[in-house]
Amino acid sequence: MIRVFKHYVPQAVLLLGLVDAVLLMAAAEAGWVVRAHQIGMSAGPIVERIPQIVVFAAALQIALVAVGAYTAASFLSLRFAAARLAVAVSLGVIFLSLIFFLVPTLTFWRSNLLYAMVIATVSLVVVRALLGRALGGETFKRRIVVLGAGARAAQIRDLAAKPGANFIVAGFVAMSEGAPAVSDAVPRAAIPNLSAHVVDARATEIVLALEERRNALPLKDLLRVKTTGVAVSDISSFLESETGRIDLNSVNPSWLIFSDGFASGRMLSSIAKRAFDIVASLVLLILTLPIVLLTAVAIRIESRGPVFYRQRRVGLYSQGFDIVKLRSMRQDAEVAGQAVWAAEQDPRVTRIGRIIRKVRIDELPQTWAVLKGEMSFVGPRPERPQFVEQLEQQLPYYAERHMVKPGITGWAQINYPYGASVEDARHKLEYDLYYAKNYSPFLDLLILLQTLRVVLWPSGAR
Repeated sequence: MIRVFKHYVPQAVLLLGLVDAVLLMAAAEAGWVVRAHQIGMSAGPIVERIPQIVVFAAALQIALVAVGAYTAASFLSLRFAAARLAVAVSLGVIFLSLIFFLVPTLTFWRSNLLYAMVIATVSLVVVRALLGRALGGETFKRRIVVLGAGARAAQIRDLAAKPGANFIVAGFVAMSEGAPAVSDAVPRAAIPNLSAHVVDARATEIVLALEERRNALPLKDLLRVKTTGVAVSDISSFLESETGRIDLNSVNPSWLIFSDGFASGRMLSSIAKRAFDIVASLVLLILTLPIVLLTAVAIRIESRGPVFYRQRRVGLYSQGFDIVKLRSMRQDAEVAGQAVWAAEQDPRVTRIGRIIRKVRIDELPQTWAVLKGEMSFVGPRPERPQFVEQLEQQLPYYAERHMVKPGITGWAQINYPYGASVEDARHKLEYDLYYAKNYSPFLDLLILLQTLRVVLWPSGAR
Protein backbone atom coordinates (compact mmCIF):
# COMPACT_ATOMS: atom_id res chain seq x y z
CA MET A 1 0.00 0.00 0.00
CA ILE A 2 1.17 3.52 -0.81
CA ARG A 3 -0.05 6.42 1.28
CA VAL A 4 -1.26 9.36 -0.79
CA PHE A 5 -2.19 12.43 1.30
CA LYS A 6 -2.73 10.15 4.33
CA HIS A 7 -5.04 7.79 2.40
CA TYR A 8 -3.91 4.25 1.58
CA VAL A 9 -3.89 3.31 -2.12
CA PRO A 10 -2.97 -0.20 -3.37
CA GLN A 11 0.12 -0.29 -5.57
CA ALA A 12 -1.78 -2.06 -8.36
CA VAL A 13 -4.44 0.67 -8.42
CA LEU A 14 -1.81 3.42 -8.55
CA LEU A 15 0.03 1.65 -11.37
CA LEU A 16 -3.16 1.12 -13.38
CA GLY A 17 -4.07 4.78 -12.86
CA LEU A 18 -0.72 5.90 -14.23
CA VAL A 19 -1.02 3.56 -17.23
CA ASP A 20 -4.54 4.89 -17.89
CA ALA A 21 -3.32 8.50 -17.74
CA VAL A 22 -0.66 7.79 -20.38
CA LEU A 23 -3.15 5.90 -22.58
CA LEU A 24 -5.73 8.68 -22.39
CA MET A 25 -3.22 11.34 -23.38
CA ALA A 26 -1.99 9.13 -26.21
CA ALA A 27 -5.60 8.58 -27.34
CA ALA A 28 -6.25 12.34 -27.42
CA GLU A 29 -3.16 12.89 -29.55
CA ALA A 30 -3.95 9.94 -31.81
CA GLY A 31 -7.49 11.26 -32.40
CA TRP A 32 -6.08 14.58 -33.53
CA VAL A 33 -3.45 13.01 -35.81
CA VAL A 34 -5.94 10.61 -37.45
CA ARG A 35 -8.41 13.38 -38.21
CA ALA A 36 -5.68 15.71 -39.49
CA HIS A 37 -4.44 12.96 -41.82
CA GLN A 38 -8.00 12.35 -43.10
CA ILE A 39 -8.47 15.97 -44.21
CA GLY A 40 -4.93 16.36 -45.47
CA MET A 41 -3.90 18.82 -42.78
CA SER A 42 -0.57 18.88 -40.97
CA ALA A 43 -0.96 17.71 -37.38
CA GLY A 44 1.52 20.30 -36.17
CA PRO A 45 3.73 20.07 -33.06
CA ILE A 46 2.15 18.39 -30.03
CA VAL A 47 3.08 21.29 -27.74
CA GLU A 48 0.33 23.36 -29.38
CA ARG A 49 -2.40 21.09 -28.02
CA ILE A 50 -1.02 19.98 -24.64
CA PRO A 51 -3.82 21.80 -22.70
CA GLN A 52 -6.50 19.98 -24.73
CA ILE A 53 -4.75 16.63 -24.28
CA VAL A 54 -4.38 17.09 -20.52
CA VAL A 55 -8.01 18.20 -20.09
CA PHE A 56 -9.24 15.20 -22.11
CA ALA A 57 -7.20 12.76 -20.02
CA ALA A 58 -8.11 14.42 -16.70
CA ALA A 59 -11.85 14.47 -17.46
CA LEU A 60 -11.96 10.78 -18.36
CA GLN A 61 -9.77 9.73 -15.45
CA ILE A 62 -11.98 11.63 -13.01
CA ALA A 63 -14.96 9.79 -14.52
CA LEU A 64 -13.13 6.46 -14.09
CA VAL A 65 -12.59 7.18 -10.39
CA ALA A 66 -16.20 8.32 -9.96
CA VAL A 67 -17.74 5.10 -11.35
CA GLY A 68 -15.45 2.80 -9.36
CA ALA A 69 -13.28 1.61 -12.25
CA TYR A 70 -10.34 1.09 -9.86
CA THR A 71 -12.08 -1.18 -7.37
CA ALA A 72 -10.99 -4.78 -6.77
CA ALA A 73 -13.81 -6.10 -8.99
CA SER A 74 -12.25 -4.30 -11.98
CA PHE A 75 -9.14 -6.47 -11.65
CA LEU A 76 -11.09 -9.71 -11.29
CA SER A 77 -13.81 -9.36 -13.94
CA LEU A 78 -13.31 -7.99 -17.46
CA ARG A 79 -17.08 -7.78 -17.91
CA PHE A 80 -17.40 -5.61 -14.79
CA ALA A 81 -14.48 -3.45 -15.91
CA ALA A 82 -15.91 -2.99 -19.42
CA ALA A 83 -19.32 -1.97 -18.05
CA ARG A 84 -17.77 0.63 -15.76
CA LEU A 85 -15.56 1.90 -18.60
CA ALA A 86 -18.59 2.42 -20.83
CA VAL A 87 -20.31 4.50 -18.16
CA ALA A 88 -17.09 6.40 -17.42
CA VAL A 89 -16.59 7.33 -21.08
CA SER A 90 -20.19 8.57 -21.31
CA LEU A 91 -19.74 10.69 -18.20
CA GLY A 92 -16.41 11.91 -19.56
CA VAL A 93 -18.13 13.18 -22.71
CA ILE A 94 -20.65 15.10 -20.59
CA PHE A 95 -17.89 16.52 -18.41
CA LEU A 96 -15.84 17.55 -21.46
CA SER A 97 -18.88 19.20 -23.06
CA LEU A 98 -19.28 21.33 -19.94
CA ILE A 99 -15.59 22.26 -19.94
CA PHE A 100 -15.64 23.12 -23.65
CA PHE A 101 -18.71 25.31 -23.10
CA LEU A 102 -17.09 27.20 -20.21
CA VAL A 103 -13.58 27.38 -21.73
CA PRO A 104 -13.85 27.30 -25.55
CA THR A 105 -10.07 27.52 -26.02
CA LEU A 106 -9.74 23.96 -24.69
CA THR A 107 -12.14 22.54 -27.25
CA PHE A 108 -11.30 19.62 -29.51
CA TRP A 109 -13.10 19.30 -32.83
CA ARG A 110 -16.05 16.93 -32.53
CA SER A 111 -14.46 14.57 -35.03
CA ASN A 112 -11.18 14.59 -33.07
CA LEU A 113 -13.11 13.92 -29.88
CA LEU A 114 -14.98 11.00 -31.45
CA TYR A 115 -11.77 9.34 -32.61
CA ALA A 116 -10.09 9.99 -29.26
CA MET A 117 -13.02 8.46 -27.36
CA VAL A 118 -13.05 5.32 -29.51
CA ILE A 119 -9.28 4.87 -29.23
CA ALA A 120 -9.40 5.51 -25.46
CA THR A 121 -12.21 3.01 -24.89
CA VAL A 122 -10.50 0.26 -26.88
CA SER A 123 -7.14 0.95 -25.20
CA LEU A 124 -8.60 0.88 -21.68
CA VAL A 125 -10.41 -2.40 -22.30
CA VAL A 126 -7.32 -4.02 -23.86
CA VAL A 127 -5.13 -2.92 -20.95
CA ARG A 128 -7.54 -4.46 -18.47
CA ALA A 129 -7.75 -7.64 -20.52
CA LEU A 130 -3.95 -7.93 -20.62
CA LEU A 131 -3.01 -6.58 -17.19
CA GLY A 132 -6.13 -6.96 -15.06
CA ARG A 133 -5.40 -10.45 -13.80
CA ALA A 134 -1.71 -9.69 -13.35
CA LEU A 135 -2.36 -6.52 -11.37
CA GLY A 136 -4.90 -8.34 -9.25
CA GLY A 137 -2.64 -11.39 -8.89
CA GLU A 138 0.14 -12.24 -6.48
CA THR A 139 2.81 -10.21 -8.27
CA PHE A 140 1.69 -6.92 -6.75
CA LYS A 141 0.59 -8.31 -3.39
CA ARG A 142 2.67 -7.92 -0.25
CA ARG A 143 3.84 -11.05 1.52
CA ILE A 144 3.38 -10.93 5.28
CA VAL A 145 4.18 -13.14 8.24
CA VAL A 146 1.64 -13.00 11.06
CA LEU A 147 2.95 -13.21 14.61
CA GLY A 148 0.12 -14.91 16.45
CA ALA A 149 -2.32 -17.76 15.93
CA GLY A 150 -5.41 -16.66 17.84
CA ALA A 151 -8.65 -14.98 16.80
CA ARG A 152 -6.87 -11.87 15.54
CA ALA A 153 -4.58 -13.93 13.33
CA ALA A 154 -7.62 -15.80 12.02
CA GLN A 155 -9.17 -12.42 11.16
CA ILE A 156 -6.17 -11.63 8.94
CA ARG A 157 -6.38 -15.10 7.37
CA ASP A 158 -10.04 -14.55 6.49
CA LEU A 159 -9.27 -11.10 5.06
CA ALA A 160 -6.52 -12.57 2.85
CA ALA A 161 -9.01 -15.09 1.44
CA LYS A 162 -11.38 -12.39 0.18
CA PRO A 163 -11.28 -11.44 -3.53
CA GLY A 164 -9.24 -8.30 -4.09
CA ALA A 165 -7.03 -8.67 -1.01
CA ASN A 166 -3.76 -6.75 -1.38
CA PHE A 167 -1.56 -9.18 0.56
CA ILE A 168 -0.62 -12.83 0.91
CA VAL A 169 0.00 -14.53 4.23
CA ALA A 170 3.36 -16.29 3.94
CA GLY A 171 2.97 -17.94 7.33
CA PHE A 172 1.72 -17.78 10.90
CA VAL A 173 3.93 -18.02 13.97
CA ALA A 174 2.17 -19.29 17.09
CA MET A 175 3.25 -17.68 20.35
CA SER A 176 2.20 -18.71 23.88
CA GLU A 177 -1.45 -17.77 23.47
CA GLY A 178 -3.33 -20.91 24.46
CA ALA A 179 -5.38 -22.88 21.95
CA PRO A 180 -4.59 -21.62 18.41
CA ALA A 181 -7.36 -20.56 16.01
CA VAL A 182 -5.02 -21.03 13.04
CA SER A 183 -4.22 -24.72 12.71
CA ASP A 184 -1.23 -24.42 10.37
CA ALA A 185 0.70 -21.92 12.52
CA VAL A 186 4.33 -22.83 13.23
CA PRO A 187 5.22 -22.74 16.97
CA ARG A 188 7.81 -20.10 17.85
CA ALA A 189 9.87 -22.75 19.65
CA ALA A 190 10.27 -24.61 16.34
CA ILE A 191 11.90 -21.59 14.67
CA PRO A 192 15.58 -21.16 15.62
CA ASN A 193 15.90 -17.70 14.04
CA LEU A 194 12.74 -15.65 13.45
CA SER A 195 14.42 -13.05 11.25
CA ALA A 196 15.85 -15.78 8.99
CA HIS A 197 12.41 -17.44 8.90
CA VAL A 198 10.82 -14.19 7.74
CA VAL A 199 13.49 -13.62 5.08
CA ASP A 200 13.16 -17.21 3.82
CA ALA A 201 9.41 -16.67 3.47
CA ARG A 202 10.20 -13.64 1.24
CA ALA A 203 8.01 -11.51 3.48
CA THR A 204 8.18 -7.73 3.35
CA GLU A 205 6.18 -7.17 6.52
CA ILE A 206 5.50 -8.86 9.84
CA VAL A 207 2.16 -8.18 11.54
CA LEU A 208 1.66 -8.44 15.31
CA ALA A 209 -1.65 -10.20 15.92
CA LEU A 210 -1.11 -11.27 19.52
CA GLU A 211 -4.17 -11.72 21.72
CA GLU A 212 -2.35 -10.23 24.70
CA ARG A 213 0.65 -7.97 24.18
CA ARG A 214 1.38 -7.14 27.79
CA ASN A 215 4.74 -8.73 28.67
CA ALA A 216 4.40 -10.89 25.54
CA LEU A 217 6.15 -8.82 22.86
CA PRO A 218 9.28 -10.61 21.55
CA LEU A 219 11.26 -7.36 21.41
CA LYS A 220 14.60 -8.97 20.54
CA ASP A 221 13.02 -10.89 17.64
CA LEU A 222 11.22 -7.82 16.36
CA LEU A 223 14.38 -5.72 16.51
CA ARG A 224 16.29 -8.26 14.44
CA VAL A 225 13.45 -8.52 11.92
CA LYS A 226 13.32 -4.74 11.63
CA THR A 227 17.05 -4.45 10.98
CA THR A 228 16.76 -6.88 8.06
CA GLY A 229 14.59 -4.28 6.28
CA VAL A 230 11.24 -5.97 6.96
CA ALA A 231 8.45 -3.65 8.12
CA VAL A 232 6.81 -4.34 11.49
CA SER A 233 3.14 -3.41 11.99
CA ASP A 234 0.57 -4.01 14.68
CA ILE A 235 -2.79 -5.42 13.68
CA SER A 236 -4.68 -2.13 14.11
CA SER A 237 -2.42 -0.25 11.69
CA PHE A 238 -2.39 -3.17 9.27
CA LEU A 239 -6.18 -3.48 9.17
CA GLU A 240 -6.53 0.29 8.81
CA SER A 241 -4.41 0.31 5.65
CA GLU A 242 -5.99 -2.82 4.16
CA THR A 243 -9.66 -2.15 4.87
CA GLY A 244 -9.93 1.65 4.99
CA ARG A 245 -11.46 1.55 8.47
CA ILE A 246 -10.48 1.44 12.14
CA ASP A 247 -11.12 -2.08 13.43
CA LEU A 248 -12.91 -1.73 16.78
CA ASN A 249 -12.09 -5.30 17.80
CA SER A 250 -8.34 -4.68 17.83
CA VAL A 251 -7.92 -0.96 18.49
CA ASN A 252 -7.17 0.45 21.93
CA PRO A 253 -7.04 4.01 23.30
CA SER A 254 -3.22 4.16 23.29
CA TRP A 255 -3.11 3.32 19.57
CA LEU A 256 -5.55 6.13 18.78
CA ILE A 257 -3.56 8.55 20.94
CA PHE A 258 -0.06 7.78 19.66
CA SER A 259 -0.71 6.91 16.01
CA ASP A 260 -0.45 9.67 13.45
CA GLY A 261 -3.71 11.29 12.47
CA PHE A 262 -6.34 13.58 13.97
CA ALA A 263 -3.89 16.37 13.05
CA SER A 264 -4.62 19.78 14.51
CA GLY A 265 -2.88 21.67 11.67
CA ARG A 266 -5.99 21.77 9.52
CA MET A 267 -6.67 25.49 9.48
CA LEU A 268 -6.03 26.00 5.76
CA SER A 269 -7.85 22.75 4.90
CA SER A 270 -10.80 23.80 7.05
CA ILE A 271 -10.98 27.21 5.38
CA ALA A 272 -10.86 25.62 1.93
CA LYS A 273 -13.49 23.05 2.95
CA ARG A 274 -15.85 25.76 4.24
CA ALA A 275 -15.34 27.90 1.14
CA PHE A 276 -16.15 24.91 -1.06
CA ASP A 277 -19.26 24.15 1.02
CA ILE A 278 -20.57 27.69 0.63
CA VAL A 279 -19.99 27.94 -3.12
CA ALA A 280 -21.14 24.40 -3.92
CA SER A 281 -24.26 24.61 -1.72
CA LEU A 282 -25.35 27.88 -3.35
CA VAL A 283 -24.86 26.45 -6.84
CA LEU A 284 -26.58 23.17 -5.93
CA LEU A 285 -29.55 24.91 -4.31
CA ILE A 286 -30.10 26.96 -7.46
CA LEU A 287 -29.61 24.09 -9.94
CA THR A 288 -31.74 21.55 -8.05
CA LEU A 289 -34.61 23.87 -7.17
CA PRO A 290 -36.75 22.66 -10.14
CA ILE A 291 -36.11 19.00 -9.16
CA VAL A 292 -37.07 19.69 -5.53
CA LEU A 293 -40.25 21.51 -6.58
CA LEU A 294 -41.33 18.74 -8.99
CA THR A 295 -40.63 16.10 -6.34
CA ALA A 296 -42.59 18.11 -3.79
CA VAL A 297 -45.60 18.18 -6.11
CA ALA A 298 -45.34 14.39 -6.65
CA ILE A 299 -45.17 13.77 -2.89
CA ARG A 300 -48.21 15.96 -2.27
CA ILE A 301 -50.22 14.18 -4.99
CA GLU A 302 -49.42 10.73 -3.62
CA SER A 303 -50.04 11.31 0.07
CA ARG A 304 -51.42 13.91 2.39
CA GLY A 305 -49.22 15.77 4.79
CA PRO A 306 -46.27 18.15 4.63
CA VAL A 307 -43.85 17.82 1.72
CA PHE A 308 -40.81 18.59 3.87
CA TYR A 309 -40.09 17.43 7.37
CA ARG A 310 -37.63 18.51 10.01
CA GLN A 311 -35.67 16.09 12.11
CA ARG A 312 -33.32 16.69 15.04
CA ARG A 313 -29.78 15.42 14.52
CA VAL A 314 -26.51 15.47 16.48
CA GLY A 315 -23.73 17.51 14.88
CA LEU A 316 -20.25 18.83 15.59
CA TYR A 317 -19.21 18.55 19.26
CA SER A 318 -22.52 16.75 19.95
CA GLN A 319 -24.53 19.93 19.35
CA GLY A 320 -28.06 19.40 18.08
CA PHE A 321 -29.44 20.92 14.87
CA ASP A 322 -32.40 20.38 12.54
CA ILE A 323 -32.15 18.96 9.04
CA VAL A 324 -34.80 19.38 6.33
CA LYS A 325 -35.56 16.51 3.96
CA LEU A 326 -38.19 15.70 1.39
CA ARG A 327 -40.72 13.36 3.01
CA SER A 328 -40.32 9.80 1.72
CA MET A 329 -42.45 7.98 4.33
CA ARG A 330 -46.07 8.09 5.39
CA GLN A 331 -46.97 10.92 7.73
CA ASP A 332 -47.60 8.41 10.55
CA ALA A 333 -44.25 6.63 10.06
CA GLU A 334 -43.20 7.26 13.67
CA VAL A 335 -45.81 7.21 16.38
CA ALA A 336 -45.40 10.03 18.92
CA GLY A 337 -42.01 10.91 17.43
CA GLN A 338 -40.44 7.63 18.59
CA ALA A 339 -37.29 6.97 16.52
CA VAL A 340 -37.37 3.67 14.59
CA TRP A 341 -34.55 2.09 12.56
CA ALA A 342 -35.23 1.96 8.82
CA ALA A 343 -35.66 -1.58 7.52
CA GLU A 344 -35.12 -3.40 4.23
CA GLN A 345 -38.21 -2.84 2.05
CA ASP A 346 -39.60 -0.63 4.81
CA PRO A 347 -43.42 -0.59 4.44
CA ARG A 348 -43.55 3.00 5.72
CA VAL A 349 -41.83 4.27 2.56
CA THR A 350 -44.17 5.63 -0.13
CA ARG A 351 -43.86 4.82 -3.83
CA ILE A 352 -42.39 8.25 -4.61
CA GLY A 353 -40.27 7.94 -1.48
CA ARG A 354 -38.72 4.69 -2.68
CA ILE A 355 -37.66 6.34 -5.94
CA ILE A 356 -36.21 9.51 -4.41
CA ARG A 357 -34.34 7.47 -1.79
CA LYS A 358 -32.72 5.37 -4.50
CA VAL A 359 -31.29 8.44 -6.24
CA ARG A 360 -30.84 10.48 -3.02
CA ILE A 361 -33.19 13.29 -4.09
CA ASP A 362 -34.69 13.35 -0.59
CA GLU A 363 -31.28 14.53 0.69
CA LEU A 364 -31.15 17.67 -1.48
CA PRO A 365 -32.80 20.07 1.03
CA GLN A 366 -29.97 19.25 3.46
CA THR A 367 -27.84 21.54 1.31
CA TRP A 368 -29.41 24.39 3.30
CA ALA A 369 -27.77 23.03 6.47
CA VAL A 370 -24.46 22.98 4.59
CA LEU A 371 -24.86 26.61 3.62
CA LYS A 372 -25.61 27.54 7.24
CA GLY A 373 -22.48 25.72 8.42
CA GLU A 374 -24.24 23.05 10.48
CA MET A 375 -23.15 20.36 8.05
CA SER A 376 -20.55 19.83 5.34
CA PHE A 377 -20.86 18.03 2.03
CA VAL A 378 -18.46 15.37 3.33
CA GLY A 379 -18.47 13.96 6.84
CA PRO A 380 -20.06 11.30 9.07
CA ARG A 381 -23.81 10.92 8.70
CA PRO A 382 -25.58 12.94 11.44
CA GLU A 383 -27.61 10.63 13.65
CA ARG A 384 -30.73 11.18 15.71
CA PRO A 385 -30.29 11.97 19.44
CA GLN A 386 -32.21 8.86 20.53
CA PHE A 387 -29.91 6.61 18.52
CA VAL A 388 -26.77 8.49 19.60
CA GLU A 389 -27.62 7.97 23.27
CA GLN A 390 -28.10 4.26 22.64
CA LEU A 391 -25.02 3.82 20.47
CA GLU A 392 -22.66 5.71 22.80
CA GLN A 393 -23.51 3.19 25.50
CA GLN A 394 -22.97 0.16 23.26
CA LEU A 395 -20.11 1.16 20.94
CA PRO A 396 -16.64 2.30 22.06
CA TYR A 397 -15.36 5.59 20.62
CA TYR A 398 -18.78 6.49 19.17
CA ALA A 399 -18.59 10.00 20.65
CA GLU A 400 -15.34 10.63 18.71
CA ARG A 401 -17.22 10.71 15.40
CA HIS A 402 -18.79 13.98 16.55
CA MET A 403 -15.39 15.70 16.58
CA VAL A 404 -15.78 16.39 12.85
CA LYS A 405 -18.68 18.16 11.13
CA PRO A 406 -21.36 15.78 9.82
CA GLY A 407 -21.91 15.49 6.09
CA ILE A 408 -24.43 14.64 3.39
CA THR A 409 -22.05 12.03 2.02
CA GLY A 410 -19.04 10.42 3.67
CA TRP A 411 -16.50 7.61 3.75
CA ALA A 412 -18.95 5.31 5.57
CA GLN A 413 -21.83 6.14 3.23
CA ILE A 414 -19.91 5.11 0.10
CA ASN A 415 -18.38 1.99 1.64
CA TYR A 416 -21.24 0.49 3.64
CA PRO A 417 -25.00 0.19 3.04
CA TYR A 418 -27.51 2.25 4.98
CA GLY A 419 -27.26 1.38 8.69
CA ALA A 420 -30.37 -0.15 10.25
CA SER A 421 -29.08 -1.75 13.45
CA VAL A 422 -26.46 -1.42 16.16
CA GLU A 423 -24.19 -3.82 14.25
CA ASP A 424 -24.51 -1.71 11.09
CA ALA A 425 -23.73 1.39 13.16
CA ARG A 426 -20.60 -0.35 14.45
CA HIS A 427 -19.30 -1.00 10.95
CA LYS A 428 -20.07 2.55 9.82
CA LEU A 429 -18.35 3.92 12.93
CA GLU A 430 -15.15 2.13 11.84
CA TYR A 431 -15.24 4.03 8.54
CA ASP A 432 -16.13 7.31 10.26
CA LEU A 433 -13.13 6.99 12.59
CA TYR A 434 -10.88 6.34 9.59
CA TYR A 435 -12.18 9.53 7.96
CA ALA A 436 -11.72 11.59 11.13
CA LYS A 437 -8.19 10.22 11.59
CA ASN A 438 -7.02 10.56 7.97
CA TYR A 439 -8.97 13.59 6.79
CA SER A 440 -7.50 15.55 3.88
CA PRO A 441 -8.93 17.51 0.93
CA PHE A 442 -7.79 14.59 -1.26
CA LEU A 443 -9.99 12.17 0.70
CA ASP A 444 -12.92 14.62 0.50
CA LEU A 445 -12.51 14.82 -3.29
CA LEU A 446 -12.34 11.03 -3.56
CA ILE A 447 -15.54 10.67 -1.51
CA LEU A 448 -17.39 13.27 -3.59
CA LEU A 449 -16.42 11.49 -6.81
CA GLN A 450 -17.28 8.04 -5.44
CA THR A 451 -20.68 9.30 -4.33
CA LEU A 452 -21.62 9.28 -8.02
CA ARG A 453 -20.94 5.53 -8.07
CA VAL A 454 -23.36 5.06 -5.15
CA VAL A 455 -26.03 7.11 -6.93
CA LEU A 456 -25.61 5.19 -10.20
CA TRP A 457 -25.48 1.79 -8.51
CA PRO A 458 -27.54 2.19 -5.31
CA SER A 459 -26.80 -0.30 -2.57
CA GLY A 460 -28.86 -0.62 0.55
CA ALA A 461 -30.83 2.64 0.24
CA ARG A 462 -33.66 2.59 2.78
